[in-house]
Amino acid sequence: MEHVTEGAWETLPVPLHPGVLAALRELDFPRMTPVQSATIPLFMKNKDVAAEAVTGSGKTLAFVIPILQILLRREEKLKKMQVGAIIITPTRELAIQISEVLLHFSKHFPQFSQILLIGGRNPGEDVERFKEQGGNIIVATPGRLEDMFRRKAEGLDLANCVKSLDVLVLDEADRLLDMGFEASINTILEFLPKQRRTGLFSATQTQEVENLVRAGLRNPVRISVKEKGVAATSTQKTPSRLENYYMVCKADEKFNQLVHFLRNHKEEKHLVFFSTCACVEYYGKALEALVKNVKILCIHGKMKYKRNKIFMEFRKLQSGILVCTDVMARGIDIPEVNWVLQYDPPSNASAFVHRCGRTARIGRAGSALVFLLPMEESYVNFLSINQKCPLQEMKPQKNPADLLPQLKSMALADRAVFEKGMKAFVSCVQAYAKHECNLIFRLKDLDFASLARGFALLRMPRMPELKGKQFPDFVPVTIDTDTIAFKDKNREKQRQKFLEQQRKEKKENEGRKKFIKNKAWSKQKAKKEKKKKMTEKRKREEDFDIEDEDMQELLNDTRLLKKLKKGKMSEEEFEKRLLAHGKGKAHLEHLGSSDLDGDDS
Repeated sequence: MEHVTEGAWETLPVPLHPGVLAALRELDFPRMTPVQSATIPLFMKNKDVAAEAVTGSGKTLAFVIPILQILLRREEKLKKMQVGAIIITPTRELAIQISEVLLHFSKHFPQFSQILLIGGRNPGEDVERFKEQGGNIIVATPGRLEDMFRRKAEGLDLANCVKSLDVLVLDEADRLLDMGFEASINTILEFLPKQRRTGLFSATQTQEVENLVRAGLRNPVRISVKEKGVAATSTQKTPSRLENYYMVCKADEKFNQLVHFLRNHKEEKHLVFFSTCACVEYYGKALEALVKNVKILCIHGKMKYKRNKIFMEFRKLQSGILVCTDVMARGIDIPEVNWVLQYDPPSNASAFVHRCGRTARIGRAGSALVFLLPMEESYVNFLSINQKCPLQEMKPQKNPADLLPQLKSMALADRAVFEKGMKAFVSCVQAYAKHECNLIFRLKDLDFASLARGFALLRMPRMPELKGKQFPDFVPVTIDTDTIAFKDKNREKQRQKFLEQQRKEKKENEGRKKFIKNKAWSKQKAKKEKKKKMTEKRKREEDFDIEDEDMQELLNDTRLLKKLKKGKMSEEEFEKRLLAHGKGKAHLEHLGSSDLDGDDS
């Protein structure tokens, strides 16, 4: 392994504790990386730091070491329930990883207790563990940490425990804000003392991160570390030893190309990124069946309790495939990942950089490959300009084995696979519509038929994006998909029970007038009443026209006569108007004899 060197640990202006140096020797880190040599001295000199460095550059040690050094030089030793340092990170996988690194150091310092507070576990157990073991150093995700501040009724007054806080670290700060944790972070900051050291670490500096720097840091020192050999004007965010490739192929060829690649690299360790949880579920199942003698694991954000176990299992593997979403894109350090494969391009350019950064970490070599549709090829230039991330073309394999018929057979044999495929397709189209780079990833240019073939769908799903469209290039199966059964007998039994219930309800409702679907009942009622009123009004008008025609005529003539008597109309004009209606002098005399000298009432 080749390290990006920047001097030995002993050359730091502030000497490190022998226990820290011993832990570094055990971890086989004889020299510092640039971000460590730039950040550690400043952090140890009680400066707030905002550090930006390429992914995989060793940011974790850049804050773990200063935390230990600051806590070691405290005049008053921390008691069991006093918190000296908090590290907040966006995902539980990253929190576990940081906790593991910290454990390597803290075993040399038994006076410090540490606790991991993350989702996927019982919060009540976390409270009891904190009360029993203490937590001088907390590694946490924002949601769980915020929740712990509300557990006073259970005997944990965390607001009081953090009064002794010396250091706060926000790791992957841009991701913390992207994932909607801003409100949680602000709540947590309100509980923390103002007199503290704060470190903010990120691979990218966004406007949101800049706002957080202003709110949470006091006169921070800004550190931006570039790759060795990269020009000062460059903003490249990928490691220099990363080989970045792209492959252009049609939507119905992508899966065959992916399987061919994985079959030819069985001895290596891969991360395969998909855009949605449903795609991970579907293609993970497909790869398990089609790539033999390889350990395949799936992980995504909707997994609540299995994620930690799967993550730890994959880290220990020498070779294997982890099918995942962007939950694994940030800060995760999995040993010896050879290839990062991006089946779907991510929703934004910075996520592309973070995905690639799961390989070629701390000076190691690594490779990444993104699959693109022909209409998406301009994304290569976009990445080169926007992220200073050059990509080389990898030609598709000619005539790879066509595995889509096998995938169709799996769907025909098991309804679970059929339903997963339909959900995956729908979620993929919806994710595509939300792509930030929508000038390149245009939904209206997407070949839906080719995409559906690539998902090995048996029929097109009903969804708004496909409404009114015809797909002559897609041939659905001739069988009724409702007849496809679940392999799981219990699930099939439940489905049949549900179908029987639906049939009964349909039979009972035959002949009944149905309300229009998706319309509130109150609106239907109001519409009905309005219609009734209009009908009644029209009827009344018709009756008036028939019965009171003579009365109306007399009324009109009377008005004319009043105008004549008041001098508003001449006799000539009056006579003309009467004659126009076919009435002569006799009618005039009849009107003149009427008592019309009263007022208008």
